Amino acid sequence: MDQITKYIEELLAYTTLSGGWLSFVTMFALCAVTALVAWLVYMLCIKIVTPLLVRITKHTDMIWDDYLLNPQVLHSACHVVPAIVVWQMLPPLFIANPVIQTLASKATAIYITITVMRLAITFIGSFKLFDSEKDHRTAAQQYFHSFCGVLKIVVLFLGVIVIVAIVINRSPLTLLAGLGATSAVLMLVFKDSITGLVAGIRLTSNNMVSKGDWITVDKLGANGVVEDITLSTVKVMASQTAENTTKVEDITLSTVKVRNFDNTIVTLPPQKLIEDSFQNWQGMQQSGGRRVTRMIYIDFHSIGIADDNLKQRLVERKLINKADMHSNVVNLTLFRNYIEWWIYNNKEVNTDLTFMVRQLQPTNTGLPIEVYFFLKNKEWKTYEHNLAEIMERIYAFAPEFGLKIYQRE
Repeated sequence: MDQITKYIEELLAYTTLSGGWLSFVTMFALCAVTALVAWLVYMLCIKIVTPLLVRITKHTDMIWDDYLLNPQVLHSACHVVPAIVVWQMLPPLFIANPVIQTLASKATAIYITITVMRLAITFIGSFKLFDSEKDHRTAAQQYFHSFCGVLKIVVLFLGVIVIVAIVINRSPLTLLAGLGATSAVLMLVFKDSITGLVAGIRLTSNNMVSKGDWITVDKLGANGVVEDITLSTVKVMASQTAENTTKVEDITLSTVKVRNFDNTIVTLPPQKLIEDSFQNWQGMQQSGGRRVTRMIYIDFHSIGIADDNLKQRLVERKLINKADMHSNVVNLTLFRNYIEWWIYNNKEVNTDLTFMVRQLQPTNTGLPIEVYFFLKNKEWKTYEHNLAEIMERIYAFAPEFGLKIYQRE
């Protein structure tokens, strides 16, 4: 920098400037040279170094470098380099004016701190790219995402401490030591954020909620599928994959926004998922079927011993085997056996899981017969069609056994 100063002074010696004007023009020229050098360094990094590194990472066999050295990280790093150039070149120019030199040093130091914070946050965020295309995360992966969210907060906190230390000309360690006395006030001010942060960590570390889970919170009117979850944000796209399905739209440290089936939005704090119970349907989604439990109420007056005509008609229509026709068989018994046999032979039913037709406690609205089984296809529309087909057949064939479905008149 001294050589550049001497060169500019030699050039200005040929002019008619003198005294204060000469010093002012010299200083202005040196500042312009500093800005030009910083701009040239930035353009070198952004136009040559960054594309070169991107090409190198794409041609390597390793995958991690494609994520950690992505263009966003490299662009953030490009802003740090010219800031360091300015920090090295600009303050020495104002040796004759200590006040301006101090202000220039603090301003460049603050700018470097901000650019380094931005680089660190962008670099931490690049870790999310490793499993961004997966529909479901493991507990370890979700916990790592939570840890990245905490790490970003730590970077922001340390950055603010360093900036304040630069402004007041104190050591950052001294400020950190002094924060112990104000921790109670900070906890009171940021109570909701801290509570939400802890709730997010507990949710992810205990694998209570993961990406791709369908959750239901009846008390708060939430029923949806989580598309993505982090400590700071949970983003969900709306689709109808289950009955009255909603999808979690956004989770912050203090609120959870849920977009319902009717496009209304429910907002709730994440700690409610910890304090109150909620239902996670992931087990059903990973199992071999979706459960069906339906009640059929039989009129008591239609239940009786099957006569010969009924037995003959059922055998002729191949609804019941002749071997099942003993003398005192009840028509409701034959009906239950038929339903169970038909469900067992239905290709849409997963018979590896529990299926049965059972009789429940009598009521004043008839004798309840419960149908319990699991359908293989869990997609909402197909599930409803298959369920309706089975139930419609049961209702339609009840009169064939001399039975009446109870109906209030």
